[in-house]
Amino acid sequence: MEEVYKPIWLSIVGNVLLSLLKLAIGFIYSSIAIISDGIHSLSDVITSVIGYAGIRISSKPPDRSHPFGHSRFEPLVAFLIGEALLIVAYEIGRDSVYRLLRGEVVEVNSLMLGVTLLSILTKEVMFRYSVYVGRKLNSQILIADAYHHRSDSLSSLAVLVGLTAQKLGFRYGDALAGLVVAVFLLKVSLDILLQNIGYLTGQAPSFEVCEEIKKRALSVPNVLGVHDLRAHYVGNRLHVELHIEVPPELTLKEAHDVSHKVKKLVEELPEVDRVFVHVDIYGCH
Repeated sequence: MEEVYKPIWLSIVGNVLLSLLKLAIGFIYSSIAIISDGIHSLSDVITSVIGYAGIRISSKPPDRSHPFGHSRFEPLVAFLIGEALLIVAYEIGRDSVYRLLRGEVVEVNSLMLGVTLLSILTKEVMFRYSVYVGRKLNSQILIADAYHHRSDSLSSLAVLVGLTAQKLGFRYGDALAGLVVAVFLLKVSLDILLQNIGYLTGQAPSFEVCEEIKKRALSVPNVLGVHDLRAHYVGNRLHVELHIEVPPELTLKEAHDVSHKVKKLVEELPEVDRVFVHVDIYGCH
């Protein structure tokens, strides 16, 4: 199995088991916090399946209908994951507010606390593995899925605190814990949505990345200047266009070789997918 798929399968299997366990305990003891946490884990299963499909599609090579590849599918799927998180945040927040208004109280026991603690530990392990592989492979889907795990881990922590407080006598610990989960999910979903909107709309890279591209181009012998540098994201990778200036005495083949060296050097940057180099005669542009 390719490395990129391992975190996804771990996420699917782990979340199915966790969600079934938490939902069963939540419904048995009527805990809105544990039920909401179980729904959160169940939403992770759905988004992981979507993520798997997104990675499969985005890794397809260029074809006639997509001559620059399918990389835009990756931030599109990550965007859908963010939307799913937003819906889950709304549902959990609404149910928690209703329970607060109605003044419903549940009895907290050691089994409920144990399941929540198990969820925290399991999800933190899944987060660390997914974010490691995602950053290593520059996969926005894996990174988004990883932070879905982290949101589940932190929301379970909020549930644990709320349930413990209720066990110690605080009347609304369960409902308030559910509300904290909703607020945290809202923030995570908005972060994912905003980041991937930039990738989908062709956002330019940071100033530092542009400067590194110029620096690499100017390091090639016979490159006397760089101008008209433009770069934008196609999916989560950059397409770069730049003009280089070369001495007028170079032959056409020599100028072509210089442009090829620039292209190769810039494409070694992890953020860069493709580079288009235009050659100008120095002093004539």
